Amino acid sequence: MDVILWWGFYFWTFYAFLPGFISRMFGFRVFSKGVAEREIALTFDDGPHPVYTPRLLDLLKAHGAHATFFVVGAHAEKHPDIVRRMHEEGHDIGIHNYVHRSNWIMGPVSVRRHVVRTGDIVEHITGMRPRYYRPPWGIVNVFDFIGRNKPQIVLWTALFGDWKLKVGAERLYGKIRRKLQPGAVLLLHDCGDTFGADPDAPANTIEAVGRILEDGKREGLRFVGIGELMRQTELNKERARAGSGGPSAVPAEGIVAGGQSKSAETQKTGPFKRVLVAAWMLWEDIFGWLFRLRPIGDGKSFHYRIIRYGGPTLTLADGGRIVKGDRVMELHFVNKMMLDIGMSSRSEMQIAIRVIQSVKKTLPGAAKELRSVPGGDEVKALYGISMINRGSEGLGFETFALQKGIFAWFTNRYLRMLTAIIHPQGRTRVKSHGERMEPRMLIMSRLKLMQWEKGSYSPARERASKAEIEQGMAAVGAAGFDGAEALPGSDGTGDRA
Repeated sequence: MDVILWWGFYFWTFYAFLPGFISRMFGFRVFSKGVAEREIALTFDDGPHPVYTPRLLDLLKAHGAHATFFVVGAHAEKHPDIVRRMHEEGHDIGIHNYVHRSNWIMGPVSVRRHVVRTGDIVEHITGMRPRYYRPPWGIVNVFDFIGRNKPQIVLWTALFGDWKLKVGAERLYGKIRRKLQPGAVLLLHDCGDTFGADPDAPANTIEAVGRILEDGKREGLRFVGIGELMRQTELNKERARAGSGGPSAVPAEGIVAGGQSKSAETQKTGPFKRVLVAAWMLWEDIFGWLFRLRPIGDGKSFHYRIIRYGGPTLTLADGGRIVKGDRVMELHFVNKMMLDIGMSSRSEMQIAIRVIQSVKKTLPGAAKELRSVPGGDEVKALYGISMINRGSEGLGFETFALQKGIFAWFTNRYLRMLTAIIHPQGRTRVKSHGERMEPRMLIMSRLKLMQWEKGSYSPARERASKAEIEQGMAAVGAAGFDGAEALPGSDGTGDRA
């Protein structure tokens, strides 16, 4: 059961949770807000509807406005005349799957069939292949990002719950009005036939949109298709990079096109980063509950659990062996501790040193815990996996490469994601040097761990010196290390871990 939970956690994390979270928080390979002075994108999902979509098209035409319709393939198939009218009147048409089903509950082959089939339908009607895709509920899985020549994923800046009749036209107008600003991508619905929606709710949407179009005209705003907003965004970014200044030089708040990274300072203090971190901490709590992690000491730095080792046979320096089925004490960093270290460190060198110092302080407690926990006398080694492994030999660890396979692939992606969150340079570091980042197994024999409890293990004999860590950091392309930088909390004497 434990193995099933573990693989289920890994699968759901990497297939659905992380891709969805990354796309929403960092804008990875999605477009959801533009950089514009006058342009706004109205987008409508779930149609076409035989009654409400033509009424909406009449309204847009009367105001000289354009919009983007993310059509459900089955509806487009039933109402080709409406889709043809969308195209002829200059609106953008995107894909919203063949039926309104979440990508989280469909495999990659099924998702691809939905997208391809809907694209074929639209192309047959209009003669043009859709270039934009909005997955139902904005929920993506990892395969939505893989492969070339795929439609651009478009999410949104704001949505308003207009699929519910009880929202009412007046309240809906007020909600949209508050989000009416240049660059916004506004999500609305022209069909109420999907699960959880009210069939007549689009009537309120049409009434509210009519008032919004009038307001926009008075304020000099332009309602454009998503394609034009994306083009305007790229133009404004080019102008900003060229130093033209003005409104276009100000980055869009929140998610931006193409996952372009923000400054390091924004990543440290921005509201989206704080939301991401809060969700990550909650996810860690869920993980700890699922796998029954126990605290070491006060539990602020490390947790652990006793597991059966499942990897290849490892031969240690003292001749001992760790084989499949042996009990090991699996060590887990507490993400809050790692975040605090990452956000308060000036370089990777400092991160590495402070992490090793934290491990050093934890080892005596881990040894005591192992002696008292039920089944602890059968544990053969302390075990962990980490990207930050340079210099760990000075504490008594031995490092081993992960055996290639699905587990190693998932672990690599998981730890890169964590590194992108805690690292001072955020995603830039992972993007620039990701190919040289390698998680490794850290193994400490039971004998050495017990020496830490007794105080008889001397890091001075196998010291992880600053020079050793510096050499390791250079090997993975560490940025920002100053060779004259002092060790945190060190006066240049004594142990340096």
